Amino acid sequence: MAPSDAEAGTAAAPGPPPANGHLPAAGKPSAEPRDGAPEEARVRLLPAGAGEEASGRHVPRTALSARRFAVLLVFSSYSLVNSFQWIQYSIIGNVFEGFYGVSSLHVDWLSMVYMLAYVPLIFPATWLLDTRGLRLTALLGSGLNCLGAWAKCGSARPHRFWATLLGQCLCAVAQVFILGLPSRIASVWFGPKEVSTACATAVLGNQLGTAVGFLLPPVLVPNTQNNTDLLAHNISTMFYGTSAVATLLFVLTIIAFKEKPQYPPSQARAALQDSPPEEYSYKKSIWNLFKNIPFVLLLITYGIMTGAFYSVSTLLNQIILTYYEGEEVNAGRIGLTLVVAGMVGSILCGLWLDYTKTYKQTTLIVYILSFFGMVIFTFTLDLGYIFIVFITGGVLGFFMTGYLPLGFEFAVEITYPESEGTSSGLLNAAAQIFGILFTLAQGKLTSEYGPKAGNIFLCVWMFVGIILTALIKSDLRRHNINIGLANGNIKAVPVDSPTDQEIKTDMVSKQSDSAI
Repeated sequence: MAPSDAEAGTAAAPGPPPANGHLPAAGKPSAEPRDGAPEEARVRLLPAGAGEEASGRHVPRTALSARRFAVLLVFSSYSLVNSFQWIQYSIIGNVFEGFYGVSSLHVDWLSMVYMLAYVPLIFPATWLLDTRGLRLTALLGSGLNCLGAWAKCGSARPHRFWATLLGQCLCAVAQVFILGLPSRIASVWFGPKEVSTACATAVLGNQLGTAVGFLLPPVLVPNTQNNTDLLAHNISTMFYGTSAVATLLFVLTIIAFKEKPQYPPSQARAALQDSPPEEYSYKKSIWNLFKNIPFVLLLITYGIMTGAFYSVSTLLNQIILTYYEGEEVNAGRIGLTLVVAGMVGSILCGLWLDYTKTYKQTTLIVYILSFFGMVIFTFTLDLGYIFIVFITGGVLGFFMTGYLPLGFEFAVEITYPESEGTSSGLLNAAAQIFGILFTLAQGKLTSEYGPKAGNIFLCVWMFVGIILTALIKSDLRRHNINIGLANGNIKAVPVDSPTDQEIKTDMVSKQSDSAI
């Protein structure tokens, strides 16, 4: 009879049964690989730490699952749709102002509601991620995103602004269950040599959604204010198309997302899983993060940078049309250029971090270059040549958007072994708070004194961010665990769903019987 998965796992990592249903504690990885390791059909052993012995103790088995790519792709895709829905109003704000008969501030709030919803909901959302697991959080994010998209389908009439606001609120709540997942997915599913690239790729989906949100709405919904029926039809087409894609991705989330792979992908993850989950306290984890001075500094600097990006994205239509009247389509293309350049920056930064592990140095350099990019963008807007705005917007986006995954990964390194979801959630909460404040302040300055005044306001804050980033102490705790330089008192974050816990109990029982 073919062996069960649990029996196969026991055979692959022989030795005494785990105590208390947990893997043995991680020691320093041995320099000599174990001979005769069996090949797996669906997992590949990592080059170090898999089943090795160190000082007479068994090192936990680590392996990479092929499913990790499906999980990453599905997450990036529904994150894309959520981000698209965030920016789809702002980039053609003048069109929606005329269609619904509302002010520009009303349309701006369709974007800012994403930021507003995140702040009060981040703590219950990260608690849910830490106590109920990755799969349930992913299903909530994808499901609410789908529901919000369908709610908007009933708002393609001039008197139904309330319906489009309701749908946008649902999408905003969905975002709370999305933005904190990139670093958790990377840590749970990907090995130490690919974790930063995986996080950057997960963030990439959100950025790509913003890019598509800049590009498609001006094309799908051109400014036809003199023909309300045609405008309503175009808006309806955009909403129904978004709903169909969101529904497909929700189904794929149900199919593809699992709580975690069969084996941890790294020694750092194995060390977390080795500690009893009941020792974990969500309140204590939050308190530990706020006592961590480097993290608090990163919290402020990440909020400044990302808040500035949110503000520029929300007000880009107003900024461009001030100097280039009637260029709604080009305003969208400039936004697309900004984000696509940022996507390239994100991937390159992720690859660079995986190769060098120079988290603070890279973060500081990218911050400085983002500041100079913002200054150049500000003082070239009024030259009268829109192609220059495309170039400066691309430079700004490359560094400003490329910074986003750097902040996530740097936070995980300096706060390990605290939950990745909690640290990422707090970073995003800071970004939303700064985003709201910056959008309101920059919008006021832009309407009263012009776009240059609003942009200079952001430049001043970004300069403050550079100073604070330079003060961050770089303590790469997770990296030290992976290379065997540190063996601290690791406490686990509960990431098992109830089903996973039942499977683990059965597996431990079978392992004990086998050992007897």
